Amino acid sequence: MSTPSSALAPTASASEGTRYSVLGAISFSHLLNDMMQSLMLAIYPLFKAGLHLNFAQIGLITLTYQITASILQPLVGLYTDRKPHPYSLSIGMGFTFVGLLLLSRADSFPHVLMAAACVGMGSSIFHPESSRVARMASGGQHGLAQSIFQVGGNAGTAIGPLLAAAFIMPYGQGSIAWFSAAALLAMVVLAFVGRWSAHQMRPGKRKPAASQAQAHPPGLVRKTMAVLMALVFSKFFYLASINTYLIFYLQHRFGISVQDGQLHLFIFLAAVAAGTLLGGPIGDRIGRKRVIWASILGVAPFTLALPYASLEVSAFLTAIIGFVLASAFPAMVVYAQELMPGKVGAVSGLFFGLAFGLGGIGAAALGQLADVIGIVGVYKVCAFLPLIGLLATFLPDLQAPPAKPKPAAPAAA
Repeated sequence: MSTPSSALAPTASASEGTRYSVLGAISFSHLLNDMMQSLMLAIYPLFKAGLHLNFAQIGLITLTYQITASILQPLVGLYTDRKPHPYSLSIGMGFTFVGLLLLSRADSFPHVLMAAACVGMGSSIFHPESSRVARMASGGQHGLAQSIFQVGGNAGTAIGPLLAAAFIMPYGQGSIAWFSAAALLAMVVLAFVGRWSAHQMRPGKRKPAASQAQAHPPGLVRKTMAVLMALVFSKFFYLASINTYLIFYLQHRFGISVQDGQLHLFIFLAAVAAGTLLGGPIGDRIGRKRVIWASILGVAPFTLALPYASLEVSAFLTAIIGFVLASAFPAMVVYAQELMPGKVGAVSGLFFGLAFGLGGIGAAALGQLADVIGIVGVYKVCAFLPLIGLLATFLPDLQAPPAKPKPAAPAAA
């Protein structure tokens, strides 16, 4: 029988089981982290009106936050693969805490950019290390663990607009500081996660051996990573059009209020959370390549129909788009981890960083495009992005067992 302390000290071995308490803690922290970050997306109309910003400046806010995160995340992941720092999770959350306080007092566009950069730095530390911890606690169910971890973030992203509509929009910019309490709570939870992670790495504790995973030829790795990068581009460039500009699009086309627009954004983000939760375990069962293929290319009919739909149908379509498209990312992250064994933090940092970076570049580029061709025109152009999912046909099936050599034929008598 294991002692209470050993119950909190699993390895990634499937035989020792999945540690749902650790996964739950890291997912809850992810919920709080991304809830705080999504407040920025939901209160863009507040800053646009109060600081007299245009669409290009709104896009630059997202660009600053997401590029800050994307540049640092792969470097943080690579460093923690070589020299893990379990308590860095709480430190990263401290940057988000400071960013929220700055955002609540920002009175100019440069001040908003400074606050966004601080929040981005918090993300750059949180995501690669927490993804690595999730894999440590997976008990061999890597897709399931990645989905549990990611769904917390997506749920937090969905809750953010509702909280913004309920508290920030009625009470003004200063009320953003109230949410810094969530950052303090996350820091406490992550301190316990850090202690569990440190227990895993103590001298004499068995670690999962990367050498047990099959190494893939460098040429195959480069080609496969190029395809994955193209698919990530397709996914997150399209998501940028929804995350940043859905409220403006619905206001322009249907004349709805900001609060109603935030409700539509919540519907979309809630569907994203549901899709994320299912994508990983489905990939564990039927293969990650199939999930990636179906989720990105399969969403194309709905994105093509969205610019021509009514308000009610638009809510239905965005929910389907969010659900189907989101199921790809957990499968992509675990697929890349299997492609490059022993580099969990670096791979996680690369993919989360690329997601943030492409989202930021997409928001800025689409903001510039919206000022030229209009917000409806942006959605007509972005509707074709999921067709890039055709490239998934070039992904090798990494879960296929290697072919066994045929036994030699018996010598003729």
